[in-house]
Amino acid sequence: MNWFWQGRRIPLSWLLLTRQPVRLLVALAGISFAGILMFMQLGFRDGLFDASITVHRLFDADLVLISPRSASSVRMAGFPRRRLVQTLADPQVEGITPVHWGLMLWRNPETRKNRAILALGYNPDDPFFITSELNSQSQLLKQKGRILFDQLSRPEFGPIADWYREGRVVETEIAGNRVRVVGLVDLGTSFGADGNLLTSTETFLDLQPQKPPGSIEVGLVRLQSDANPIEVRDRLRDKLPEDVLVLTKQGFMDFEQNYWRSSTSIGFIFTLGAAMGFVVGCVIVYQVLYTDVSEHLPEYATLMAMGYRLTHLLGVVIREGFYLAILGYLPAYMAGQGLYWFVRDATRLPVGMNVTRAVTVLVMILLMCMASAFLAMRRLIDADPAEIF
Repeated sequence: MNWFWQGRRIPLSWLLLTRQPVRLLVALAGISFAGILMFMQLGFRDGLFDASITVHRLFDADLVLISPRSASSVRMAGFPRRRLVQTLADPQVEGITPVHWGLMLWRNPETRKNRAILALGYNPDDPFFITSELNSQSQLLKQKGRILFDQLSRPEFGPIADWYREGRVVETEIAGNRVRVVGLVDLGTSFGADGNLLTSTETFLDLQPQKPPGSIEVGLVRLQSDANPIEVRDRLRDKLPEDVLVLTKQGFMDFEQNYWRSSTSIGFIFTLGAAMGFVVGCVIVYQVLYTDVSEHLPEYATLMAMGYRLTHLLGVVIREGFYLAILGYLPAYMAGQGLYWFVRDATRLPVGMNVTRAVTVLVMILLMCMASAFLAMRRLIDADPAEIF
């Protein structure tokens, strides 16, 4: 049977790790906890950024006009509507849609408590969304005082969707004005708005009479199919006054996400949380590997005395770190999937696993374990076989 063992290597790294199952389980639990923490922090951060543009993605527009004074979707400033009309002078502009945008006080018809909701007002005959289903429902808004309620809004606004599906007449008040829900839409909440509603321009101005009728917050511009949005954007920027900002649709979404990323502490807080998870994992893995190396110094010294190179023994420790990384990542990934589902159900935020985040956390765990392995190897490098014996 000697021929059978001649081509095989002894899995020394694996045997060292599994020699004490309890210690291995504790180490894997610590690594998994660090991985879960990184998954949740990065998931919350990306989910909040994605949630900030759930409505923006649905707009049927190639270019978007906003005021330079606008900061975000919850702090939109107005600009003259005639600026949007002036874009029609460009030969490649096919159509426009003026949009009123602002937060209003919604009264929960069940609890009578008020809560801010994001309202969008537009002409029901204008193309507004990229989906035909949403555009067809817009026809229900032609009657004054009618709204479409976002059924993905948080439950604090009341059981609006349930009542509507039961066939009940759903009415409530917005800023002291009576409105009726005539349909449900799927838009989604964001970090700045817990709920959304759609209404006509006429109803919107009735709900907020202080807004000048000649002012709008967002202007959607649709171009011809062969038009280059970047070129048209640049032409409009040269022609229009500085009281309006011309963006591509992607630029409008980037504008919103950049506000939450750079002008608030959200990005820093969640990135710091992920970094803390990385540090915690490094400490746990380092303690495990350092203890393992310290306990087996006589064995390592014996191998060195037998002629094994130091680099070979260091490879043993590195492989231990690699095994810990893979075994710790798998439960962290599965737990992350479950927690993402729980967060989506509880908060209605679009928090979910994606390939980029899964690979990012895997790389971070690998780096965490490799860095800890290199630090633990210093104990082996500094060891003197003569002193050990």
